Amino acid sequence: MLTLFHHPLYASCRFVRLALGEYGEELQLIEEQPWMRRKEFLALNPAGTIPVLLAEGDNPLVGATVIAEYLDETRGAFQRQRRLMAEDSIARAEIRRLVDWYLVKTESDVTKHLVRERALKSLMGSAGGAPDSGAIRAARANVRQHLKYTSWLAATRDWLAGPRLSYADLAAAATLSILDYLGEINWSEYEAARDWYSRMKSRPSFRPLLNDRVRGLPPASHYTDLDF
Repeated sequence: MLTLFHHPLYASCRFVRLALGEYGEELQLIEEQPWMRRKEFLALNPAGTIPVLLAEGDNPLVGATVIAEYLDETRGAFQRQRRLMAEDSIARAEIRRLVDWYLVKTESDVTKHLVRERALKSLMGSAGGAPDSGAIRAARANVRQHLKYTSWLAATRDWLAGPRLSYADLAAAATLSILDYLGEINWSEYEAARDWYSRMKSRPSFRPLLNDRVRGLPPASHYTDLDF
C-alpha cells in the first residue's frame, strides 16, 4: 500500500489523492503539518514540503507534479481507458498548463492566502500570528477571475482540458474544493463551473475529500451536498 504525507487543506495533496483514487490505489494517509519540521519527515524530504508519496520500496517522491508523472508512467500507461494524461503531445501540454494554472497560479493568487489566514494560523498557535485581513481581501478579489476562467473552460469543453477527464480536472477540483470547504465560492454566479464541479464531486475518488474535516474549522454547509 502506498503512503501519502499530506494536509487536507493543501490543494497539491488533494490533487494527488484524487489521482490515486482515479487509478483505484489503496492509500495510507499521514497528516503532516509542514511548519512543525519534524525530523522524521525531513529525513524523507529535506525541503520540508508536501505532498510526499512513499512509492514502491518506500522511495519518497516529492511534489504533486512529480508524483503525477510517476503515476502516469506506472499506472496510466497501462490503464489507457482511465489514463489522466493524453496520448497526443499538444494535448499533454494543455493538461500540464492547466495543472500549473490551478496548483501554482490559483494557489498563489487565492488559495494559499485564504488557507493560511483563515485556517493554518490558528493551527500554528502563537507562532502563526494574527490573520491578515488585507491578504484575505486580496485573495477574495482574485477568486472571481479564476472562477470565470473555470466556467469558460467548462462551457466550451467536455472536460477542462478536452474530451476526457484528466489531471487538469483533478488540479482544478482539488483547488476549488478547498475554497468550497471554506465557503469562499458563490456557485450561483458560475453555472458552468458549478455543473462541472458537481460532476467531480460525484466521482468515487472525491468521496474521501468530502469526509475531510479540519479541527476548529467545519466545512460550509453545502460542502458534502452533491446537488448543491
